[in-house]
Amino acid sequence: MNDSAELRPASPVLDAPDAAEEAKNPLLLALGERVRTLRARRGLTRKQAALAADVSERHFANLEYGIGNASILVLQQVAGALQCSLAELLGDVTTSCPEWLLIRELLEHRNEAELRRARIALTELLGQPGGDRARGGRIALVGLRGAGKSTLGQMLADDLDLPFVELSREIEKVAGCSIREIHDLYGTAAYRRYERRALEETVQIYADVVIATPGGLVSDPATFNLLLAHCTTIWLQASPEEHMARVAAQGDMRPMAASKEAMEDLRRILAGRAAFYSKSDLTLDTSGSTLDQSFAALRAMAREVLALES
Repeated sequence: MNDSAELRPASPVLDAPDAAEEAKNPLLLALGERVRTLRARRGLTRKQAALAADVSERHFANLEYGIGNASILVLQQVAGALQCSLAELLGDVTTSCPEWLLIRELLEHRNEAELRRARIALTELLGQPGGDRARGGRIALVGLRGAGKSTLGQMLADDLDLPFVELSREIEKVAGCSIREIHDLYGTAAYRRYERRALEETVQIYADVVIATPGGLVSDPATFNLLLAHCTTIWLQASPEEHMARVAAQGDMRPMAASKEAMEDLRRILAGRAAFYSKSDLTLDTSGSTLDQSFAALRAMAREVLALES
């Protein structure tokens, strides 16, 4: 552990606030919330993030709770661990150039619907004019692990007589090794590059297809934008309890073994990604539904998208 990579209390100065007041410092509280949000979006436990940042878990927790006054070097390490720029960690990436400031001013105080229209317009302006005509023929399922993307996706592809692509397997083909080996040998940044390349190749190869995407794909805005631009996306939604139960039922005990606070971590991951999942074209809540019930609802959605008879 790097001894210098600790979160130190603020240096005492004349008329400095006491510990209780500093703990309520709005800047530190906002920074802590930002760190928690970014960590959840990346699907990292606090222990994993602290290890990647080379700071102790206790000091990382202090930062998240807004009671640790970190040095700029420590914040840079944390930003690296969370795969974001220091500017993004501090929440002000739009100060990087005058054009960003002008665009930010135009978008400020807009509601979600207006921002969505602006994003779609920018996608068409900066991407393919008129959009991807094959977009409607590609059905992409998004959501956390345990949502049923692989099972329901294969069933849907069989019903529609379409190819089924599990993007995780395509990532392994591109990389030439397993997902775990990619992370262990090359790191998360490399994994994201392979993920984007696998999606690009899938979109180029298939005009009509059902795709099951990895749960963390939404963590990379560029890759998620690519998915939204070229596929009709459906968010398979479920409660954290159902996600956990389904993964355990498949014999995968990693969520329980990885952390004593597994359910809390799962809720935070879902909360951190939900805002991105919700940008999907359609949402299917499978909570409390059997496999057959979920498939029937998904089949109806997909056939309506493809203008097919039920």
